[in-house]
Amino acid sequence: MIKKTIPLLWLFAAGFLSAAPQQPNIVFLLVDDLGWGDFGCYGAEFYETPNIDKLATEGMLFTNAYAACTVCSPSRAAILTGCYPARLHLTDWIAGHNKPKAKLAIPDWKMKIDHQRVLLPEALKEAGYSTAFFGKWHLMPNGQPDMAEHFPTKHGFDINVGGREWGQPKGPGKYFSPFGMPNLDDGKPGDYLTDKLTDAAVDFLDKTKRDEPFLLYFSYYTVHGPLMAPPELVEKYKKKAETFKNTKNEFLEPRRAGMIESLDISVGRVMAKLEELGIADDTVVILTGDNGGDHDKTTGGLRENKGFSHEGAVREPLIAKWKGSIPSGTTCDVPVTGTDFYPTILDLAKLDLRPEQHKDGISIVNLLKDPKATLPRESIYWHYPHYHRTKPYGAIRHGDWKLIEFFENGNMELFDLKSDPNETKDLSKENPEKAAELFKQLVAWRKSVDAQMLTPNPNYDPNASKKKRKRKPGKK
Repeated sequence: MIKKTIPLLWLFAAGFLSAAPQQPNIVFLLVDDLGWGDFGCYGAEFYETPNIDKLATEGMLFTNAYAACTVCSPSRAAILTGCYPARLHLTDWIAGHNKPKAKLAIPDWKMKIDHQRVLLPEALKEAGYSTAFFGKWHLMPNGQPDMAEHFPTKHGFDINVGGREWGQPKGPGKYFSPFGMPNLDDGKPGDYLTDKLTDAAVDFLDKTKRDEPFLLYFSYYTVHGPLMAPPELVEKYKKKAETFKNTKNEFLEPRRAGMIESLDISVGRVMAKLEELGIADDTVVILTGDNGGDHDKTTGGLRENKGFSHEGAVREPLIAKWKGSIPSGTTCDVPVTGTDFYPTILDLAKLDLRPEQHKDGISIVNLLKDPKATLPRESIYWHYPHYHRTKPYGAIRHGDWKLIEFFENGNMELFDLKSDPNETKDLSKENPEKAAELFKQLVAWRKSVDAQMLTPNPNYDPNASKKKRKRKPGKK
């Protein structure tokens, strides 16, 4: 009996077989105010993150991953542009603090991303990707005439669910329905924001075309304040805190713990949907944060937290997974930063890099293949010409050395992060030659990116910060 061979082209046309995508799908998960010690895989014991821990065992975990800024808007802009906030002149959270009596006057910085820049979603869209944004945007000039021109859909995303000028939930129910966010179903009373955004993201995955790669950019509002979590999770961690032995000085806040577990459930749902749809092996998953946690006990022992100048404000969890391409269960100690995601994702998608766009980022694909590889870069930089929880500063990490310069008085701090990751000992006086060497590099870098500097403030009042507000009668 002669067997007939059915042509493969006919099978593809009939839908019995599907071609593997030429480029991988991209799922980028960005968590707000994520502390370096918030996940089990990074040492947390009070918070429970089984899905995220599983993701780490299936991919690569980074121990020296950095946000591009200690606050959110600049860090987010750096991810999307591949440029340092100093180059963008977008250097503070939008709209920042007003300190009219401070010693130095802040520069006239930008509260938006210039449209002439080709952002990561725009580059992927040009290559045939469908692009969808979910969650926190916070890259819009609130109240200015051109605000409507800076929604996610004006910067390369086909879909925007939840993205607006807000840096935190400000709807009537905040983290609970109603949410007051674009294109997000308010659901029913008691519905939780992270769950509803995940519903929308999973729905997007269900509707994606199998022959069209996609970028799912899920930018969580959690774990930014106000601290609010589903009641059953809050109650769970209240009970856990009663008997928990806090040997690592963790933040035993039941509401925040509930927010972290809700995040973990969301990540688990996204991963499960990729498996259900049969596209998990064709999808790169990246999980990281925009800046440090909003409490000094969320940083895994690193010094300070969000908004400050030390490691707890900028060192972030980073996990990357792509089955068959990124070795599972591996750890990488090479320093990387937020500007690197743009060229790395293009590289993973087998697309030409755009060095004229992502000027400060480099592809870390060689690390994703081999965590012991090296990068053609020795230094990472920060520039924060603003007043927040700390005073204005700049910083450089060069190898294991880190130098911080405080702009008001020119004071510098020098740390050896290899022997002292918690920055407990300032070595600037013991090693002035190294401090001078790194300071010279920092100054040269600022010039190369046209960083905006502060100027003397003619309205400076040295006693302004000491003056107390007058209390109303009867108020304590």
